[in-house]
Amino acid sequence: MTRETCDDPTSDSPLRNGVVDMNTASRGSVLISGAAIAGPALAFWLHRYGFTVTVVEKSTGVRDGGYPIDVRGTAVEVARRMGISAQLQRAHIDTRRVTFLHADGSRAAIVHPQAVAGGVDGHDLEVPRGALTQALYTAVRDKVEFVFDDSIDSLTEDEHGVDVTFRSGAQRSFDFVVGADGMHSRTRALAFGPEQEYLRYLGYCFSICTMPNTFGLSREALIWNTPGRAAALYATGDSGDVHALLTFTHAISPERAPRDPEIQGELIATVFGEDGWEVPTIVDAMRRAPDRFFDTVSQIHMPRWSSGRVALVGDAAYAPSFLTGQGSSLALVGAYTLAHSLAAHDDHHTAFSAYEQAGRGFVELNQAQIATGEAALFPATSQALEARNRRLRSLATSPPPAGRAAHTALTLPDPRPAHPTAASPRSA
Repeated sequence: MTRETCDDPTSDSPLRNGVVDMNTASRGSVLISGAAIAGPALAFWLHRYGFTVTVVEKSTGVRDGGYPIDVRGTAVEVARRMGISAQLQRAHIDTRRVTFLHADGSRAAIVHPQAVAGGVDGHDLEVPRGALTQALYTAVRDKVEFVFDDSIDSLTEDEHGVDVTFRSGAQRSFDFVVGADGMHSRTRALAFGPEQEYLRYLGYCFSICTMPNTFGLSREALIWNTPGRAAALYATGDSGDVHALLTFTHAISPERAPRDPEIQGELIATVFGEDGWEVPTIVDAMRRAPDRFFDTVSQIHMPRWSSGRVALVGDAAYAPSFLTGQGSSLALVGAYTLAHSLAAHDDHHTAFSAYEQAGRGFVELNQAQIATGEAALFPATSQALEARNRRLRSLATSPPPAGRAAHTALTLPDPRPAHPTAASPRSA
């Protein structure tokens, strides 16, 4: 277990029921599980509102690298209010074009990246995932406690707070616990039940990795399609590597594949074994890549985002899937609205209800951006693929898009809510 913090809040903390009691802050103490995007963003705003915050992360540090991600619409304003806009603008990926290819490798269409993503040039941002995670971590690392190489093992809630046992064996107590630990959230499983109750499989699997840029690509993407299968190469700059993506339809979610690298490799090789273009090269690189990531294309749908003193944010609560490109944006906006609600309401039941009321419509609108039929990015049938290509060719001659209304469908509340009562830990 690795702890990073300016001040160790456990140094003189009293004990409650034999565990360290963190209820020493005027606004209460919060444990956040996950240090990717939603977790550090939530920590930033909770600290701003006077909470004592601990972030626990199962990795040994903040993860760098990763596939490019988007920050769009309302999320751009969240980044501005956090003071990280300049960093993200410097990291912005200036992709020039996206070329779609037929199964034989011939060109189907060339379009502007925003025509595919629905973003707004000069406003929305696309950055390497590591650039966003590092910007968020840097903004808050000297203000809250980070505990790396550890995770939540069990939660026990009573009227006073939540007792937490960590994988390391450490025991501590907090006023609230927030799961920001992704689509396969351990916090959600502990507080809400099995993942299968909330995961909605969308019929695709995908795998990503980096591989040598032997294709001469620069600031562009190539997307190869045949019905039910796609391969993509994405050069985010002039580096020696490209990001590779393989995605394919699969009628039933392969339960073991997301956890078994050998099964993943065999499945990829079987599905793409007869394909041409550069697909064999990508498959070979994917099977050997040390940074390969494999998962199903799924969403998380929950009837509620909180239970007692435990809440969820980001993908843990409402993963929209990479087909929408809105995962990072929903995480940033959700973190902002959750922190604001906790600061604006003295009763945590009311606060969590306000958080959900503020964000559910926005989330559902963005989750609905998974297009089907001829609007699908990776069509499953020949007819849908032909219709998609016709649509793409029309986009090539259209004016730049105005952006999607879903991306800006939530108006952020004022960042300085008045505390409703005298400062004190949250009421039961």
